[in-house]
Amino acid sequence: MQITYIGHSGFFVELTQSMLLFDYYQGRLPKFSHGKRLYVFASHRHPDHFNPDIFRLAEEREDICFVLSRDIWESRVPEKLRSRTLRLKAGESREQDGLQIQTLRSTDEGVAFLVKTEGKTIYHAGDLNDWRWIGEPESWNRQMEQNFQKYIEPLRGLRVDAAFLPLDPRQEEYSLGFDYFLSLTAPRDGKARIYPMHCWEDYSIIERWLMEHPDHPDGAFIVPIQNCGETFFQ
Repeated sequence: MQITYIGHSGFFVELTQSMLLFDYYQGRLPKFSHGKRLYVFASHRHPDHFNPDIFRLAEEREDICFVLSRDIWESRVPEKLRSRTLRLKAGESREQDGLQIQTLRSTDEGVAFLVKTEGKTIYHAGDLNDWRWIGEPESWNRQMEQNFQKYIEPLRGLRVDAAFLPLDPRQEEYSLGFDYFLSLTAPRDGKARIYPMHCWEDYSIIERWLMEHPDHPDGAFIVPIQNCGETFFQ
C-alpha cells in the first residue's frame, strides 16, 4: 500500500487493484495508474475538504466513482456524473465493486469514512474530532466530548491499517480526539500507521505530540509528516 500526503486532510492511497483519494481541495495530485479503479471521497462540504474540481478527474478516466457525504448537495455534482456518485449519510454501509464503505457521524459537518478493501482497513476521520475549545461554555465542551466518544464508538477494538486523524494546532488541548482514538482501537502491528492531518501545514504539532508522549505504545506508528507530497509505503 502506497500513501501520498497531498495537503491538509488530503491523502491518496494506492493499492494493488484500486486507488482512493480522500478530501482533496488543493495541492499537486499524484499520477494515477491505469487499470485501477479510482474512488474519490469527500467527507463534507467545507471548502478545505471538498473542491468541485475533483469532478474534472472524470474527463480523464471512465473507471472512477465519487463517494460524497450527503451534506454535499446533489446540485454540486455534474448531472452526467450522478450515476457514478454515491452520496452517503452518517451510519450508512455500502459495498461498491468489492469496496466496503461505512460512514460515521461527524462532530462537525458530514461523515467519517471507514473503508475495507483488498484486505486493508482504512479510516479517514474527516472532521470527526473532539473539538473542545477554551472559551466555549463548559456545557458545550462537555457535550462535544460526549458526542465525539459516542460517534466514534463503532471503531472500538478495530484493527486499522491506516488512519488519518485531525491533529489541529489551533486547539489548546490539541490531541484530545487523537489520543482517544489511539486508546479505543486495537493494538497495532508493525505495518499499521497513523497519519496526522488537518494540521494547517504546521507539522511541528506532530513533533510536539511525539515529544510529549515519549513512552506512548503507539508512538512508533505515528507518521512524522513534514511536507506536502510525501509518499509512504506500508
